Amino acid sequence: MKYLLYKGSIGFLTVILDSGEIKEIRFGQPDDLDELNDDQLLGIEIITQLDAYFSGLQKEFSLDFSAEGTDFQNAVWERIEQIPYGETKTYSQIARELGKPNSARAVGNACNKNPIPILIPCHRVVGSDGKLTGYAGGVGLKKTLLEMERNYS
Repeated sequence: MKYLLYKGSIGFLTVILDSGEIKEIRFGQPDDLDELNDDQLLGIEIITQLDAYFSGLQKEFSLDFSAEGTDFQNAVWERIEQIPYGETKTYSQIARELGKPNSARAVGNACNKNPIPILIPCHRVVGSDGKLTGYAGGVGLKKTLLEMERNYS
């Protein structure tokens, strides 16, 4: 595994890479780094796309990434990737779209297990009343990301 530290407008992100693919994004800095990424071109591309996203210049990513999860988690994450920039869906809407109308809580659990926030934009998933609920980076960051996307839409 290789690590890339990114510092942007929301603070530090730790991007974890394996075989040229993004496997995980964590908010903040890690306590220990096994190995810094030595693939400068890939690192530059990741930084360039994240900078463009946070400045409103890029609405979709063209980075290689793969998330490992259960079949249900993967289905939820694929559905979340389809939510347009600046828009939101509820956990219930996603559950219905997956043909599992009573699984809104399971959709929430899948969002909680999302290893690649930002690229798989689980911040775009909200409660049925539009209320912002849990997020790996905190509800305040979820609000910041949604406001940023709405401002740049």
